[in-house]
Amino acid sequence: MITPRDVLDAECAVQFRQTLVHAVRKLRPLRLIVDLAEVPTVDPINLGTLAALCDLADDHRVVVFLQNASAEIADDLRAAGVPSQRLRKPDRITA
Repeated sequence: MITPRDVLDAECAVQFRQTLVHAVRKLRPLRLIVDLAEVPTVDPINLGTLAALCDLADDHRVVVFLQNASAEIADDLRAAGVPSQRLRKPDRITA
């Protein structure tokens, strides 16, 4: 599981992309989950990175899920080309 914290912007884009690519190409887990619960915004560069991650993971037979994205980020991810089945809804808190 990869859990970015804070805004995903141009300042962290290279390191974030390298981390994701390393995980898929070198570690090759059966499943990779990117938990976006603590990410308030994602810039266009990183939206593209997450969309490309889905294709790269398919090529390497790694299942990728992007989970706990806010409704706004989920809409932006779909607009960037991330298939809806890759998006997991936020965890529900039960009382």
